[in-house]
Amino acid sequence: MPQAPLGQAIESYLQHLTVERGLAVNTLDAYRRDLERYLAFLLALGVRDPADVREDHVSGFLVAIRSGDDGRTALTASSAARAVVAVRGLHRFLLMEGAVRDDAAGEVKPPALPQRLPRAIRLDEVERLLDAASAPGTPISVRDRALVEVLYGSGARISEATGLDLDDLDLDQGLLRLMGKGRKERIVPVGSFAVHALREYLSSVRSELVCRGRGLHAVFLNTRGGRLSRQSAWAALQLTAVRADLTGRVSPHTLRHSFATHLLEGGADVRVVQELLGHASVTTTQIYTKVTADTLREVYAATHPRALTRPEGNTGPS
Repeated sequence: MPQAPLGQAIESYLQHLTVERGLAVNTLDAYRRDLERYLAFLLALGVRDPADVREDHVSGFLVAIRSGDDGRTALTASSAARAVVAVRGLHRFLLMEGAVRDDAAGEVKPPALPQRLPRAIRLDEVERLLDAASAPGTPISVRDRALVEVLYGSGARISEATGLDLDDLDLDQGLLRLMGKGRKERIVPVGSFAVHALREYLSSVRSELVCRGRGLHAVFLNTRGGRLSRQSAWAALQLTAVRADLTGRVSPHTLRHSFATHLLEGGADVRVVQELLGHASVTTTQIYTKVTADTLREVYAATHPRALTRPEGNTGPS
């Protein structure tokens, strides 16, 4: 049976995201799963052509994926929001391409998400983590120390750190070139501790590892001389967290959150932090200002002599 026009439209959209937008592989895989579920939902309703999709079809899909009424696992609010974003993007693409006259998904909003504050660890806990990375005293521990220093010292995503090539390092100037989401490139500074850890790793451990592989240009290598994967980097960090007695509290994103939080606590401007993190919008970065405000509130409540609850009957100066 030939593919339905809707299926063809979805393939065209995914191709557009791959070629024109340069979305990450993981994001594309998630979009494909969401849109294949959307396609199955519409086909079950007898809708095969993009021009026949109505707003109530799209809102009905949202209800179905939240409840599992389409016969599949019900999605959390965050996963359903991602699915709606994929569907809205599809219909916007079809409108731009002239395949439809109206945007059927334009008025369908993703489910509201609870604002969860990012988890950050204290500076002394970061230092414990760094010490634990070096603790085994093995060549791989030199690599892991450099990896943790880069993650915390630059605020890089784990995929950005493992994606580093030798040409992306300017250690004399203390700069890294990171490739972010949507293949957006940015240059970020990195501190002297990370520079020292990288120099030590590059001059000793990496030169041995690279002989086992194909002479890749990747900065971080695995024991076979190939590029260190995100999964292996995550596993290395988890083992380091166990040694530091921070089990269950540390992930690569924890270090990114800690980087941003500690900068803002030190007085950095939120727009500077936005640039360092590679956020497209300052709104994304502003969640960290809530974290630091909470910290300031706790310190104030614990230390200021007039921070205690006002005695009953005392309404203060008139």
